[in-house]
Amino acid sequence: MGMNCGIVGLPNVGKSTIFSALTSAPAEAANYPFCTIDPNVGLVNMPDKRLDKICEIIPPQKRIPAVVEFVDIAGLVAGASKGEGLGNQFLSHIRQVGVICHVVRCFEDANIIHVNNVVAPLSDIETINTELALADLDTVEKRLEKIPKMLRSPDKDMQKEAKLSEPLLGRLKEALSEAKPARSLEYTNDEALIIRDLHLLTMKKQIIVCNVDEAGLESDNEHVKAIKEACAAEGTLVVTICGQLEADIAALETQEEKDEFLAEAGLEESGLSKLIHAGYAALGLQTYFTAGTDENRAWTVPVGATAPEAAGVIHTDFQRGFIKAEVYHCEDLFEFKTEDAIRKAGKLRQEGKGYVVKDGDIMHFKFNV
Repeated sequence: MGMNCGIVGLPNVGKSTIFSALTSAPAEAANYPFCTIDPNVGLVNMPDKRLDKICEIIPPQKRIPAVVEFVDIAGLVAGASKGEGLGNQFLSHIRQVGVICHVVRCFEDANIIHVNNVVAPLSDIETINTELALADLDTVEKRLEKIPKMLRSPDKDMQKEAKLSEPLLGRLKEALSEAKPARSLEYTNDEALIIRDLHLLTMKKQIIVCNVDEAGLESDNEHVKAIKEACAAEGTLVVTICGQLEADIAALETQEEKDEFLAEAGLEESGLSKLIHAGYAALGLQTYFTAGTDENRAWTVPVGATAPEAAGVIHTDFQRGFIKAEVYHCEDLFEFKTEDAIRKAGKLRQEGKGYVVKDGDIMHFKFNV
C-alpha cells in the first residue's frame, strides 16, 4: 500500500504551485479561481535517508523508494456541497484520496487575488470544513431515508443492520449539522464497518498546510500561530511550506544542488519531506526495507502490521505461504556494516507469524506455496 494525498483548499491559495513543486509535474497555475478543473495526479518518491545509507553499505542494481501519490483537486468555495463552483465534481475527487492536505494561504500579497478578497486562513478552513460536512450530511440523510424500508425487509441481516445504523446515523446527522467532522465521534467496531461503507469525507485524516512567504519559514506569523492553536485542540497536524521556495528547489537539477539550497536557506528538509512524513503519521503508516545486491526497496505498511502482512505487500503468495522472516533493524546495519557482523552480534533474528513489524526493519521472507 502507498500514501494517497488530496491537495484541497479555496481557489488561488497556492495548491497548484505547491503540487507542481512537490511532484515536479506541471499543473496549470494562474492568478484566477478554478484554474484547476480536472485533478492533476503526480507520483513522488518518498525521501528517506535510511534507504540512501542502506544503498551505500549494500550497493544494489536497483534502488526503489516508497511512492506517494498527490492529487491536486480544484478549489472549493462556499456552496460547493450544493454544486457551487462545480463543487459536486470536486468533492467526488476528494472521496478517492486517503488523506486530505488542506492548503491555506498565510501570506499577504496585494498582487495575488484571494477569492474572498481578504487573507483569513481560519475562516478559509471553516469554509472548507463546512462544505465537507454538508456533503456528508447529504449522504447520511439519504441513508436515513432507506432505514424504514430496511426495517420492513424479510432479510434478518438487513433488519439487524438497520437497527444498528439508525441511532448511528442520527448521531452523525446531529454532528454534521453543526459542521463537526464525523471523525470527531467515537464508534464501536460494528459502527466503524457501517461508517466505512458511507465513504464520508470528514472521516478522512486531514493535514493543514500553511502556505507562507520565505519570512514565514523563519518564524510563525500571526496566521500560522492562530492555525496551530486551533488545530492543537483537535489533534490536527500542521505543516508550514513556502510554495515559492519549493518551486525554486524543484527547478534545481541535482540532489546536491537541492541539499545545498536547503542548507543556505537554513532548512533541514524540504516541504515535500515534511508533508510526506506528516501524511505517514496521520495515516498510521511506516516503512520497512528489503535489501540485497539485486534491489534495495522501501515498502509501506500500517503501524502494527505483522510479518505475514508485510510479506503480503510484496506478493500475496508471500503472505499465504509465510514460514518465517529474518529481521534486523537498519540501525544495526549502519553500526555493523554487514549482515555477517549483524548475525555474529546476535542482532539478526528469526521471527514468526506473530511478529509486529517495526519502522526501519530490514526483512527477508521465507515462504512456501
